[in-house]
Amino acid sequence: MISSKNLPKGKAGGYLALAITSIVWGTTWVASKIGVAEMPALQMAYIRQFFGGICFVLFFMLYRKLALPTRKEFLWLLIMALLMFVLANGLSTWSLNFIPTGLSALVGALYPLSVVIIEMVFFKSRNMTILTFIGLLLGITGIGIVFYENAFQHHPEGFIFGVALSVIAMLSWSVGTIVIVRNKTKLNPYYATGWQMLIGAFILFIVAETTQPTIPFISISATAWGAITYLVLAGSLLAFIAFIYSMKKLPAAISSLYAYINPLVAMVTAAIVLHEKLTMYILWGAIVTLAGVFLVNYSLKRSREKIIAEPEQ
Repeated sequence: MISSKNLPKGKAGGYLALAITSIVWGTTWVASKIGVAEMPALQMAYIRQFFGGICFVLFFMLYRKLALPTRKEFLWLLIMALLMFVLANGLSTWSLNFIPTGLSALVGALYPLSVVIIEMVFFKSRNMTILTFIGLLLGITGIGIVFYENAFQHHPEGFIFGVALSVIAMLSWSVGTIVIVRNKTKLNPYYATGWQMLIGAFILFIVAETTQPTIPFISISATAWGAITYLVLAGSLLAFIAFIYSMKKLPAAISSLYAYINPLVAMVTAAIVLHEKLTMYILWGAIVTLAGVFLVNYSLKRSREKIIAEPEQ
């Protein structure tokens, strides 16, 4: 597998890894958009997930000598695969058939806001502060600005369907995030990710082959294979390794900045490569939205630190 040994040591390597993570994960939205223009979206998603998953699983089984998951662990992996890779990744990839790349990336970046709302409504979370609510308000306002720009444009057929797919994908990722936090497993997280990719690929294969017209592998264009190759090698392997490395070398508050950078990278790259429209409304809406996401994450981090710091009564 790709190694982090060639990265510079110390914080310099951490910042380089953060830059790689932000840029690569931002550009994967554009690669996906290019791919779905050449082949059915769900077919591309299961091919990408299969190759990414098999790389992770074989590495950890053959090199790290990890055992196969138990029946209980496999059930957990199945649930996570459905949430994170079938619904979240599969539907967000499908949404690119109907909506601009930047919009799909921005909706995906909203998941921290929906996590807060889900926790507040269903789990009666009390870690909300005025800063949290300001962040939620900014996030909603930013999306409103983006959709205000879109409201007065003629949209291609399926635009609303694409937005719905993107929102469902984001909500599924949010639920998956909550499940991970509340139901932890002893499995290596990256070994688990590989299994989730493989399980997700198998489920998406069944869905794609039974519900959508697919194309023979021999008929997949060089452009589509190029997009898949980039998504596997850069998006699933290089970016994951860079992200892990940045988490080890940088404070969590800095290493998590990729989440606010990659939607902007997706928008700018899509404007350059795909000639998607990038107006001031869309750009400012994205900035306001991401500022809201940042405030929500920051407020929750402060709440957790305060709880840990409080002495027992």
